[in-house]
Amino acid sequence: MVDITKIKYHQHRIIECQRKQLLRFCDGKRVKNALLSLLPIIAWMKIYRLKEWLLGDVVSGVSTGLVAVLQGLAFALLASLPPGYGLYSAFFPAVVYFFLGTSRHLSVGPFPVLSLMVGAVVTRIVPDVGPPANITEFEGLTINQQRVIVASSITFLMGIFQLAMGLLQVGFIVIYLSDTLISGFTTAAAVHILVSQLKFVFGLKVPSFSGPLNIFYTLEQIFLQITKANVADVVTSIIIIVAVIAVKEINERFKLRVPIPIEVIMTIIACGVSYGFNFEEIFKVDVIGNISPLAPNVEVMKEGAVDAITIAIVGFAVAFSVAKVYSVKHDYIIDGNQELIAFGASNIFGGAFRSFAASTALSRTAVQESTGGKTQIASLISALIVLITIVGIGFLLEPLPKSVLGALVIVNLKGMLMQFREICYLWTRDKTDLVIWVLTCVAAIILGLDLGLAVGVGVELITVVFRAQFPRCCILANIIGTDIYRDRKDYLCIHEPDKVKIFRIPSPIFFANIEFFRDKLIQAVGFSPLRVLRKRNKALRKIKKMIKNGELQMSSTLKEFIRVDVEVYIVSCDVYIREKMHDCMFFDDEIKTSMFFPTLHDVMLHILTKHPDCSQDSQWAKVEHSPTLSEDTAARHIAFPHFVNKQFAEIASQMLDREYMNHVLKDLVSLVQLQF
Repeated sequence: MVDITKIKYHQHRIIECQRKQLLRFCDGKRVKNALLSLLPIIAWMKIYRLKEWLLGDVVSGVSTGLVAVLQGLAFALLASLPPGYGLYSAFFPAVVYFFLGTSRHLSVGPFPVLSLMVGAVVTRIVPDVGPPANITEFEGLTINQQRVIVASSITFLMGIFQLAMGLLQVGFIVIYLSDTLISGFTTAAAVHILVSQLKFVFGLKVPSFSGPLNIFYTLEQIFLQITKANVADVVTSIIIIVAVIAVKEINERFKLRVPIPIEVIMTIIACGVSYGFNFEEIFKVDVIGNISPLAPNVEVMKEGAVDAITIAIVGFAVAFSVAKVYSVKHDYIIDGNQELIAFGASNIFGGAFRSFAASTALSRTAVQESTGGKTQIASLISALIVLITIVGIGFLLEPLPKSVLGALVIVNLKGMLMQFREICYLWTRDKTDLVIWVLTCVAAIILGLDLGLAVGVGVELITVVFRAQFPRCCILANIIGTDIYRDRKDYLCIHEPDKVKIFRIPSPIFFANIEFFRDKLIQAVGFSPLRVLRKRNKALRKIKKMIKNGELQMSSTLKEFIRVDVEVYIVSCDVYIREKMHDCMFFDDEIKTSMFFPTLHDVMLHILTKHPDCSQDSQWAKVEHSPTLSEDTAARHIAFPHFVNKQFAEIASQMLDREYMNHVLKDLVSLVQLQF
């Protein structure tokens, strides 16, 4: 009997035990690793070379900051927001990423593709024509204020999704957005961006459209209003585009240590000319003007939740792709899950302060790296330049014409539009990737970026299934003088042992490709075992009938006919797969574990030892050419030379097809290499 009133474990002992476990878990090393993981800045600041890197970071930060100011203003137009809000997107996310990011070269801020995707949500909820969505806090606000609420709310929700994915360690999902898909998608986005900026270049009042075919509706409105184009905007845009392209070519050709900041120069000139000649009043030019702050809204988040997920994934995929390029170039490691946490926190913080979706702009990151930036200190200095613009000299940009920003956006699309050249490259290298690129690009142009991305991912998944279901199987042969086995079609000096077939399937075998595997294996061996079995049984029944009638006498040689030995071996099978086979009762009296070999060369040595006739050169010479019609006819008469009774051999040759007889003559031993 147990005395339940007796206290076996005192409360203070339990607490003491828990305290010791907690101390073991929270030792100094674990805490240090956790801090280094959560705050990567600690790791690279410890190795920061002050004398070698500081000057480069300062020069790079100032150069990148000037570009970030202009791109922030310009990309805000893509998001259908007042230009000034782009400065917030160039400042707040960059500061947060400075502490949490693992890439030392990314310039975090507005990205044209994300800006356009945010703009699609903004114009859907708050259209240019017609009433906005039924949101309580929209009452009494101007259209620009409503749009700022939408953009910041979507950005805030986007950050929550990214942060959640980072904490759940699901950064691997970006592998489903291949470089080919991203290239096709961003090329289509560049086309959308180009069309969306034409209204600013021509100074037209064209409403924004969203949904499928929106690009065609926009072009239709532009062509209908082209006669109303503002001459001052058109002339200003042409001058800006020509000047910026020319100087950028000079920068690229001469590889200047500090490139000429032509965008900044042209912006200052445009501001001065616009202010001096009063473009806004005299020529009716649309300028930046002033802005006012607002906060995110939960109701808007409900309206754009699906869009926020798409924007979050695309933003991270683009940023991670760029980060990988520079991490490989400069030999350091980036953490995908920590990058998700960093971008999530950046967008949450930015959304709370009225900025819109942030990722990384390829051109801005290239400027930061090419001008000598070594660490995120360059990004911090860049953010300080943006901050100075916001609080100190932002009012000087108020007379800047929007056509100037539109022209700068168009000029910066060069890199993405040049991706059309990848069509020729993919045509010669990989037709499947070409299909992904073209379908993603076309779908994104016609249906819009959100549906286009969905189509691209769908096509990519179909190609993955197709490649797994229909892998490229091959017959291997030995490279003479080595223990290496390769596809016999790829080499000239290669030896394929007679009576041995080495079959390779480069894909895991599962329910979707098992039929394909069976067909290819039969094709490689040269005959179907089931077909041989049926024909053999049919011939055997007729022979037994003749024996019963006294026409034939049974002899030991008859057993040679009813037995076709085909040995199967599996090579380089993974241990996990073999354990799974044991669990699934795969092995029995016929399929034994002795069929497994560690390497292909080991099993070849086993076969040559077990079947010495496989290595006879005289046998190889016999199969170097296909038999002629006369040779085939002669072969039928000697189909079974070991059988004493010629009548039996003739009956058997009539009942069996030529393919089977040839393999019986060779006494085929098939080797199947299955690479799981």
